[in-house]
Amino acid sequence: MLVIPAIDLKDGKCVRLRQGRMDDSTVFSDDPVEMAARWVSAGARRLHLVDLNGAFAGEPVNGEIVNAISRRFPDLPIQIGGGIRSEETIKAYLDAGVEYVIIGTKAVKEPAFVAEMCAKFPGHIIVGIDAKEGWVATDGWAEVSSVKAADLACQFASDGVSSIVYTDIARDGMMQGVNVEATVALAQACGIPVIASGGVTNMDDIRALAAVAGKGIAGAITGRAIYEGTLDVAQAQAYCDQLSE
Repeated sequence: MLVIPAIDLKDGKCVRLRQGRMDDSTVFSDDPVEMAARWVSAGARRLHLVDLNGAFAGEPVNGEIVNAISRRFPDLPIQIGGGIRSEETIKAYLDAGVEYVIIGTKAVKEPAFVAEMCAKFPGHIIVGIDAKEGWVATDGWAEVSSVKAADLACQFASDGVSSIVYTDIARDGMMQGVNVEATVALAQACGIPVIASGGVTNMDDIRALAAVAGKGIAGAITGRAIYEGTLDVAQAQAYCDQLSE
């Protein structure tokens, strides 16, 4: 299981939000590229980038920073979400060296787009499913739909998405622990590897997720915890590696 540091980009800075609220953000660095270097030197084998401004704008806003991180670490798999609503945006990111693009809002509103992009860019498409009490949220979490997270995930089972990033909004940035049960249920329902996000706070969460990694949990994204020091990236990844030996 991969431990994946998150770098959330807002106005060119590295921030963390609480429950996705743009007006409740904490700035952790003015230099996201150096922040990426910090996590790479700690042993991260993938990075999770989010263009928060892009999620609301519906198109990349912090794309240049994403490209700069990709150039700095050409051999590091990077996944990017936020504002990815067109084939042109996907192609531009992949051409810049990003490994995976995360389709979120567009996946809910136009599921056929996911199948089309999986066919054009096989192995590079991740679907991001953000849920509030089991219901899918879109548009930077500003809107809650009438679609169940598990139902949406299963729609993409035959499309060839490489994985699903599942975020429990209620726990995101709140340091309250990860929703292991819901994450495993999603992975089991559809047979697509799931990357857990939202609430990964300390080694207890890593242990809980690693214990069910065999049920389809491919990774754990962690943000506020690694910035505030309640989780050590190197220790967490070493623990997961030890389990899989």
